[in-house]
Amino acid sequence: MAAIREIEARQATAAFGIHNVWFLSGFDTPGQDVFRSLQSSGHGAILEQIVRLVRLTRPEVILTWLPAVVAGENHGDHQAAGVVSTEAFDAAGDPTVFPAQVTPARERMDINNATEGLMPWQPKKLYFFSDASHTIVADGPLFDMAEMSPTRKVPYYRLAAELHRYHLTQGDVSEIAIKAVKTGDFGEFRKWLGKFNLIFGKSLVSCKQNGELFEGVTASPSVFKRATGFKTVSGQGFTVELGGPFAYYNAFREAHDIGHLGALVEPELEVAAKSYVHIPLLLHNETADSVEVELTPETPDGWKEASGRGRYRLAPGETCPVQTFFFAPHETSGQMQNVRWMASVKGKEVGSVVVKIKVSEWTLPQ
Repeated sequence: MAAIREIEARQATAAFGIHNVWFLSGFDTPGQDVFRSLQSSGHGAILEQIVRLVRLTRPEVILTWLPAVVAGENHGDHQAAGVVSTEAFDAAGDPTVFPAQVTPARERMDINNATEGLMPWQPKKLYFFSDASHTIVADGPLFDMAEMSPTRKVPYYRLAAELHRYHLTQGDVSEIAIKAVKTGDFGEFRKWLGKFNLIFGKSLVSCKQNGELFEGVTASPSVFKRATGFKTVSGQGFTVELGGPFAYYNAFREAHDIGHLGALVEPELEVAAKSYVHIPLLLHNETADSVEVELTPETPDGWKEASGRGRYRLAPGETCPVQTFFFAPHETSGQMQNVRWMASVKGKEVGSVVVKIKVSEWTLPQ
């Protein structure tokens, strides 16, 4: 499947005159778990590959998947691509990151050289897109797919359909695109395309967040700008928060100076009916005393609790990860449902978290 899809992608881009296309060496990981995808692909190895390509091709703008948990396809590999692309944006201009790439060859005309002689490169702008099942409303470049391409003299939605019809293994998407191109009726395809938008991440040049994609970009290279990096936040007493990828993305976005993205999507999931549902929690005790915490869930009708409820004792300064599980209802839901965990100390509620969950006929496994 991977080999076939690489062929399909090359055919699609070649039809638009794009021939320089690179593919990473990661493996398909069918699920919603970004950690599994990063692990199976070799996080450091694929980051090194992307940093090399950035230094080789010198892009001014990078577009990638939104690093967030969303209700939708939420493929772990899509999330992983967003993670490593964001990391590459912040790392490619740093000569101390993968230094063998930017070290000049000792004997340029000899074959026995381990270094590559590339130059550090700092991209200027970073944008995101998402495979959420709903439209994410955010600042980003404004465009109309019904506008005419000045070079092809057809609407952009037709060009999009022509591109998608090469991706035969993508099932419904290619079928809708092929039908649209054959019949000239693009209504169904345009509806599918309608939720696509670009989300502003960050820029090292002066521009409006909803300005044109290349606004502010000039021929002059950007100076390397180091991202803020991870910072420990302490002294907040007792707190409860969502763990796993939710906690990771909160820290990741702040570390890479894209913290504003956290407000775009409330904690949400999409799971299959009757499936095993995992909601990770983190209990933090940043007080001077030991604390006994009681966790209790609050779920809509049809949900079945599997594990997580109970009492947890935390020593001063301790963080306790709690893996909670439910069985989703047998029936699908047309709207989001709230699953809530409440933390109490001595009978008094001290914190809670809520996850909005959509139950569908089928999704990728968590």
